[in-house]
Amino acid sequence: MSLISKLKNSVWIGLIIGFVIPFVLVSVAWYLMHHVKALKEADLLLIGCVAVNAFLMNYFFKINKEYIGRGILAVTFLWAFAFFIYKLMQEINVAS
Repeated sequence: MSLISKLKNSVWIGLIIGFVIPFVLVSVAWYLMHHVKALKEADLLLIGCVAVNAFLMNYFFKINKEYIGRGILAVTFLWAFAFFIYKLMQEINVAS
């Protein structure tokens, strides 16, 4: 029996998974964007890190862990809103 199948089908677990995995990926992407010259303007890396949640959500729906998938979906909207604010702040800084 795998670790994933042992997870309780709870929205809270989905919220945690949906926050932690993109957080780790965004942290790595953020580091690369600030330390690798070629990736300095690669903001879409950040949205790609959040897009991982779509694959996770689909996987949990397929294995009948609907509540975990719903939690991941909820956090994905929060990540997308954070990315929108980030891009908006960049535009404000460029304009001024």
